[in-house]
Amino acid sequence: MILVRRKFLRLAGAATVAPALTHTAVAQSYPARPVTMVVPFGAGGPADTIGRILAEGMRGPLGQPVIVENVAGASGTIAVGRVARAVPDGYTAVLGNWATHVLNGPMFALPYDLQRDFQPVSLVCSDPLIIVAKKGIPANDLKELVAWLRANPEATQGTTGAGGVGTVAGLLFQRETGTRFRFVPYRGGQGPAMQAVVAGQIDFMIATAANSLAHVAAGTIKAYAVTSKSRMAAAPNIPTVAEAGLSGLHALNWQAIFVPKATPKNIAARLNAAVVTTLADLPVRRRLSELGQDVFPRDQQTPEALRAFQDAEIERWWPIIRAGNIKGE
Repeated sequence: MILVRRKFLRLAGAATVAPALTHTAVAQSYPARPVTMVVPFGAGGPADTIGRILAEGMRGPLGQPVIVENVAGASGTIAVGRVARAVPDGYTAVLGNWATHVLNGPMFALPYDLQRDFQPVSLVCSDPLIIVAKKGIPANDLKELVAWLRANPEATQGTTGAGGVGTVAGLLFQRETGTRFRFVPYRGGQGPAMQAVVAGQIDFMIATAANSLAHVAAGTIKAYAVTSKSRMAAAPNIPTVAEAGLSGLHALNWQAIFVPKATPKNIAARLNAAVVTTLADLPVRRRLSELGQDVFPRDQQTPEALRAFQDAEIERWWPIIRAGNIKGE
């Protein structure tokens, strides 16, 4: 009887250890095939370009290709939902951002939880929004623009729709300045709305730097301020909102990598190391800078920093969205 009991205990112990050993072996061999990075927007846009720069850089540290897959539609919710449901083996990640992993939360009835259904990997980069206007606006600085908007409540701000970053930033702008203006939605990203500003069809936008800088440099639109706390290296002549007299309008359009929630920690750590190595590469940093992107400091390129950052963004922006009763389209 004693011998039988000992045999049973040995078998039970082996059964307990076997899954752990298998799990460790899988993690140690990771990645054994290409990794897919889902970008929740169409090809050719800023997020797609950033994703491809990052994917190219991560190939070396991972020893496997990183394939960018564009899954556009429904303000990024289709792509993000797909990653939430993906097998948590480290072979599917998403390049999330301010809109997909913060703003969409209170605007859509999401089939996933933005905080509980994803494991953070790393912050990547950010670009501020830029307050820009058509050439015909008489205001020469931000204070004059605010005064002009107060005197012209029929003025128009171009957006990408009710769920877009421009609408949320516009509501915050109204709250901080006491202005009122009309939102004019455009489909197909910020490109069509920006072209309408350039053509003088609408008055102004609060747009991403990636979509604004080329037009500012060409002199086809006016730039009043950036919504970051420091000036952009790519546009040092544009003042910050605080310098221009509007300190409460800080907003960043950031990019970050997430994986499904049950992804093994050591696999997520391998992905994090690949991101960190890529972001330390000077040619990569230069290419991102040319897009108006600021790479997050090294101490913020950790899963813990991304989790804290996302939580703080949700705490700040969700009340603004709910107060404005903004619903996604």
